[in-house]
Amino acid sequence: MKILIKNCNLISMEEKRKKLEENIDILIEDKKIVKIQKNIQENVDRIIDATGKIIMPGLINTHSHISMSIFRETVDGYKTQDWLKEKIWPMEDKLQEEDIYWATLLSCIEMIKTGTTTVNDMYFMTDEIIKAALESGIRLQTTRTLMGYEEKDEQRIKELDDLIKKYKQDTISFNVGIHGLYTSNEHYVKKCIKFAEEKDLPIHMHFCENEQERQDIKREYNVKTPLEVINRDFAKTHNILAHSVKINEEDIKELKKTNSYISHCPVSNLKLGCGVAKVKEMLENDICVSLGTDGQGSGSNLDMFETMKFIALLQKGINEEPEIIPAYEVLKMATINGAKTLRLDNEIGSIEVGKKADIIMINLNDILTQPINNIFAEIIYNVKGTNVEMTMINGKIIMENKKIKGINKENIIKECNEIIKKISK
Repeated sequence: MKILIKNCNLISMEEKRKKLEENIDILIEDKKIVKIQKNIQENVDRIIDATGKIIMPGLINTHSHISMSIFRETVDGYKTQDWLKEKIWPMEDKLQEEDIYWATLLSCIEMIKTGTTTVNDMYFMTDEIIKAALESGIRLQTTRTLMGYEEKDEQRIKELDDLIKKYKQDTISFNVGIHGLYTSNEHYVKKCIKFAEEKDLPIHMHFCENEQERQDIKREYNVKTPLEVINRDFAKTHNILAHSVKINEEDIKELKKTNSYISHCPVSNLKLGCGVAKVKEMLENDICVSLGTDGQGSGSNLDMFETMKFIALLQKGINEEPEIIPAYEVLKMATINGAKTLRLDNEIGSIEVGKKADIIMINLNDILTQPINNIFAEIIYNVKGTNVEMTMINGKIIMENKKIKGINKENIIKECNEIIKKISK
């Protein structure tokens, strides 16, 4: 199928193009972008009039737990470990496969409606997560969460291997999801690393989210700093480190020596009282920083526009430097940096000939976004997920005029409400 987007204001995120181009056409054939220029004349199946609208790459959420939609607003008043142990883990023990499917589908709708086209997820009952992703059309990088202390726990690595062999769809990719250094012993973690090296997969892991975790790692691995473990054991792998709040400037210099990418989750870290990651110092050390929402249990929602605003404001405020991290750099974190983090930047993250057509259209004809003096600042500080009018993933229009076809939103919400009632007892 050929789709032609006409007369858009293009923010491509491609380094070789201007940051903003007006009156541009984009030709999409099947799943890929095949032409970007003014006034394309071609016989097509569908024309989308984008006059006055912004076309940009779909947003990329590099750390989440999308089946946790049902745990929205359960964390208030808890520390991270207390929230998990006292509230979440007991309810998760009661979840059935069908529950995971419905909870994931709710999150897929939320992402599509707010402009996220790709998500990096870490949870369990992964078959049901993939089922919901395929049904909704969202691009998913996923795993079978790996954690353990005993030999029997190594079965989880086998389960991940089975998933990789089972799913070959081009919207599904995998990484090795080690829950964290503090929830597995050194022997188990090294088994996971070996598997990642053998399969040439990224490693996705919670890392130094809070001070207790930092101390637990130091004690469990007998090191002075958790970065010793990364430098020693993760030297050969592509590492996606979620959070990384409790790492200092010396740690960051050491991190620079490794192939590590940060998934910064500002909203979740604030809500859990973890603190604020040293993003300024990470960027100064040429570390690639992307953005994540975490699960809705701690991050409240999956609206990446909100996440972009938080990171921009926080870094300016805590550093008392209003000029740092310009809006366009924040936009990179949510697009091309996210693609680099997931090792998918040859396919997505920018609107570029040859790449997959993961594209969103936003409408700035809104009382909150007019008049426009700086388009990039407008997107970071004033645009919300509700400004997204069209979401295209893999060349397929998933949402148009803010409506998703073929999904019964009311039924999904009903099912999710029933689930939380059941497991809360």
